[in-house]
Amino acid sequence: MAMLAMMRLMAMRRRRRRRRRIHARNGPIASVAARKGSPGEQDANPRGGKTTIYSGPNLPEDILHRIHSLLPLRDAARAACVSHAFLNSWRCRPNLYFSMEALGLKGILYGNDQIARGFTRNVDQILKKHPGTGLKTFGLAMNDCSTVKSCHIDSWLQFALTSGTEELNLAFASSGMAPMYNFPCSLLSGDSGNSIRCLRLSFCAFRLTARLCLRNLKRLHLYWVNITGDELGCLLCNSFALEQLELIYCMEIICLKIPRLLLRLSYLKVFSLASLQVIESEAPNLSSFVFANFNHRHIQLSLGEALQVKKLDMSCSCAIYYAREDLPTMVPNLETLCIDSHYETVNTAMVPSKLRHLKYLDIRLPGPKPEYRPDYDYFSLVSFLDASPSLETFILRIHVPEVRVEHGLFSGDPSHLLQMPGHHHDNLKRVTIAGFYPAKSLLELACYVLQCTTSLECLTLGTSYCSCWRHDSDPGKCFLLAIRTYFKGKVPSTARLDVQGPCSGVVVDFRRQGTITVFKGESLDGLSSVP
Repeated sequence: MAMLAMMRLMAMRRRRRRRRRIHARNGPIASVAARKGSPGEQDANPRGGKTTIYSGPNLPEDILHRIHSLLPLRDAARAACVSHAFLNSWRCRPNLYFSMEALGLKGILYGNDQIARGFTRNVDQILKKHPGTGLKTFGLAMNDCSTVKSCHIDSWLQFALTSGTEELNLAFASSGMAPMYNFPCSLLSGDSGNSIRCLRLSFCAFRLTARLCLRNLKRLHLYWVNITGDELGCLLCNSFALEQLELIYCMEIICLKIPRLLLRLSYLKVFSLASLQVIESEAPNLSSFVFANFNHRHIQLSLGEALQVKKLDMSCSCAIYYAREDLPTMVPNLETLCIDSHYETVNTAMVPSKLRHLKYLDIRLPGPKPEYRPDYDYFSLVSFLDASPSLETFILRIHVPEVRVEHGLFSGDPSHLLQMPGHHHDNLKRVTIAGFYPAKSLLELACYVLQCTTSLECLTLGTSYCSCWRHDSDPGKCFLLAIRTYFKGKVPSTARLDVQGPCSGVVVDFRRQGTITVFKGESLDGLSSVP
């Protein structure tokens, strides 16, 4: 669409310039003839054989360069072929991002050698005509061309760094067949690396052979990069302007230490598989921390005096247990907490410590599994609600690997549900249980929310695992029957209860995935469908 609009603008400017030339050569009579559609509007003069060359739309040069820089690489090259103005902009294009698709080679070249030669030839030709001035962003996406020689990549990086690029994005092939590219850290030494503000590396090795000082580096993202904890520490100690740090599956890091010198670091993201054992952060102004551990071994976590941490997202085994036990003292000013627990071995404990500033709580739990406590007590999550007096939104997401849940459903008397009288929550407004099924502890948790939350506006129950939409289902096991039985008369007059999913009976996309709502504590017999 951008290219089409650009060509229309250029055509309009071309017609105007033709009229001016005709008017200047033939006077007013020729201009009148031109308005009537005289043959003088043709691009080529059939008598003299001279072709008119369009120099571009009559716009300020800085605006032309800005428009041209926003075009994709292929469209920008095409515009440069038909316009002198865009040709000048192309030669000093600020954003160069090379990939098979951007170069128009996707689906044309086949075989590793042919792909490598075509990719190298195109990049060399473009960089040979680029003076290097004004280059801001340089990127290579080489997922489909793993056999490009390292010497060519080194020369391209040298061009980018000597040109003063501010953002460097390098994504190499993830195939184990090709050797991992070794990033030439020597190119960042001296003044060459001072212009770098953002560095993103994927599937390469980063071996520090000398001390680097990236004084302007603000964002560092490493994805599947071979770098040790000591090498990373040397890099961080001289990156005083760093604001964001992402380490995704850097397998050689065993102990991650974030120095206190990083006064501007506000965002830290760490994903680990097997090797990482310790995370120690002394960054005083860290405000957001994302952590995922896909290994069964517990990682020792220390955030120092993390008084500024307001948002925490953690994914690991027994995450709920550790969050309830450790977070109140580790991050006392936390406001947003997202927990993804791979499994829980014990129920959530009732401990006196508080998360007094927590306003948003999102918990994801696996559903019943025979190997990991199929009888997990969801009602024990009340411990989080009692520890969070400022909580406004609570979301519980239950993931069941099976398509439907038909076992472990409670069918006892409503009076047998556990109750905790005397508890009140004055700020909790929105509660959602996605993946709800009528297990006894889930029914108890929902009843607790309805009876003990004076500020409640809406309780939403997602019934995606109910089998009532199937032709072979048992109507007596529909989750809506349990909702009718156990929640009737318990919805406060100022709140509503929403039921989403198959139990709603509302057909959306050929399946019953709509919503039914109970308003102001009305009987569930008065359900009204909301599209």
